[in-house]
Amino acid sequence: MKLAAIALAWLGYFALHSVLAASSFKAWVADRWPQFMPGYRIAFNLLATLTLIPVLWLVYRGDNDWLWRWQGAWAWLADGLALAAILSLLLSGPGYDMGEFLGLRQLRQHGQEHPEQFTVSVLHRFVRHPWYCAGLVLIWTRDMNGPLLISALMISAYFVIGSKLEEGKLLAVYGETYRRYMEKVPGLIPLPWKRLTAAEAAALTKSADPG
Repeated sequence: MKLAAIALAWLGYFALHSVLAASSFKAWVADRWPQFMPGYRIAFNLLATLTLIPVLWLVYRGDNDWLWRWQGAWAWLADGLALAAILSLLLSGPGYDMGEFLGLRQLRQHGQEHPEQFTVSVLHRFVRHPWYCAGLVLIWTRDMNGPLLISALMISAYFVIGSKLEEGKLLAVYGETYRRYMEKVPGLIPLPWKRLTAAEAAALTKSADPG
């Protein structure tokens, strides 16, 4: 029962997150309460944080038997991969507009959203979603019990679905440029034979024309 409750909690959290992030829902809010839009992203981030707390409480409450724990050299490897994932999160920052992500740019621009220039950071040359990729590494390199395994499976599924939803928006904005980028670079798992060289990334960035 506990594992089913955790799965349902994650499902509800991701469903709420997806609805609130959908362009159609934001357009619906903007049409009815335009004065709310400057703070929409900040409110979204705050709500996402607050609604995550009860889900994590379900996951971590009580004692649970371990399904597996990394030992010896495997533990060193798991921790090394997790550290690399954390560093990649920091290094990939320049590839994102953090002002927009946090909602500060929308607040300054009174809720107006303008497509940012298409850019390809170093990590984006190897994988289209570095944050999701790093997140997958972090969750699957930890010791695992029942609640954590259910959480890892739910989060992994959401990353796959969420990346598809996000790319639908990116295709609408950047069109053929992003389509060519998708053909060259894998989505969540880096593949040695699929990547962009620095020159190819620069050429692709130059060809982008938002909107």
